[in-house]
Amino acid sequence: MAIRAYADTGEITVPLIHPLLLKRAQTMQQEFSQLESKIAGGSYDAETNRKFSTVSGILEHLDRYNKDIATIEGLQEIQDPELMDDVQQELESILPNLMRSTTILQNKLLPPIKHADLPCILELRPGVGGSEAALFTADLANMYLNFANQMRWKHQVLSKHESSSGFVNEFILSVDEPGAYNRLRHESGIHRVQRIPATESKGRIHTSTAAVVVLPKFSDGDEKSLAADERSFKPGEVRVDTMRAGGKGGQHVNTTDSAVRLVHLPTGIMVMQQDERSQPRNKAKAFSILRARLAALERDKEVAEQKKLRTDQVSSTDRSDKIRTYNVPQNRVTDHRCNYSVHDVDGCMQGYRLGEIIDKVEEGEFEDRLQELIGHVGGGI
Repeated sequence: MAIRAYADTGEITVPLIHPLLLKRAQTMQQEFSQLESKIAGGSYDAETNRKFSTVSGILEHLDRYNKDIATIEGLQEIQDPELMDDVQQELESILPNLMRSTTILQNKLLPPIKHADLPCILELRPGVGGSEAALFTADLANMYLNFANQMRWKHQVLSKHESSSGFVNEFILSVDEPGAYNRLRHESGIHRVQRIPATESKGRIHTSTAAVVVLPKFSDGDEKSLAADERSFKPGEVRVDTMRAGGKGGQHVNTTDSAVRLVHLPTGIMVMQQDERSQPRNKAKAFSILRARLAALERDKEVAEQKKLRTDQVSSTDRSDKIRTYNVPQNRVTDHRCNYSVHDVDGCMQGYRLGEIIDKVEEGEFEDRLQELIGHVGGGI
């Protein structure tokens, strides 16, 4: 399978794949041949299956890219003046597909994101703005529920805590689709809304915020159900407290020790679960959230160490940054990491314009990751 990199082909400009990424593609081709031989020899296990599926998927995109390039070359060899209009139309139909396949291919050729193939947990909490911030948190929760529904992803609400006034002060959503973490991890950060609250009599615009944290989701259940790469806990590392649940839930919930609180002693991270009637189910959910928070903590430490080794700052990983503003009076949603705006607040909150914004953030991240890779290898191949 040939590998090509083009900057310009005659009058048609086609995407350029960085030579460093092409070198990685060559390495993957060799790895694919080794995996095929391994499987043919009867050495077949879950890890081999995972690698084979990943590499074969990348090479399919590479094959599609090469076929599109070959088609463009063939069309440009046609010199018959009577066919020029047909040639131009076919070129214009191929190029959008080539652009998409090139973007997908280049992202897949970069070093993989840790935990990218996992489901995810989204945690939402109000920031500054009082009751208006709580209302905005509920709006964001509905946005992610709408997005998950449109993507046909299996999902469940793990926890929804409300104040005595009925305002949301915590919302935890589990999206149980493999790869959802990679798609939604860009949503981590401070989201800001600018709008006129319903209780505002003078028509003044208020600014409120909500914090969104996206975590990779690991297996529910006890240590025996863990996958090979998931975190286990040493004896005494986690303190488990049981108690009666509080708040809404009915007589049974409030009169049995069904609530579970976990405290990870080395870090002080605490997780409380009381939504289920069953103590084992609450415990399983709590351990899943604890593993996710510890994975995020480890990822933050890795990013901090990487920042010390290079001059460019990866601001999108800093949760203190305001990553996005929802300006309701101007009907505009702006993501500040890529400076991209959608003039459709309702469309974004209903979920069907959210993917468009995430795509733009991913494009910007690709450039950052490519430059990081180039710097890591000294800019050469």
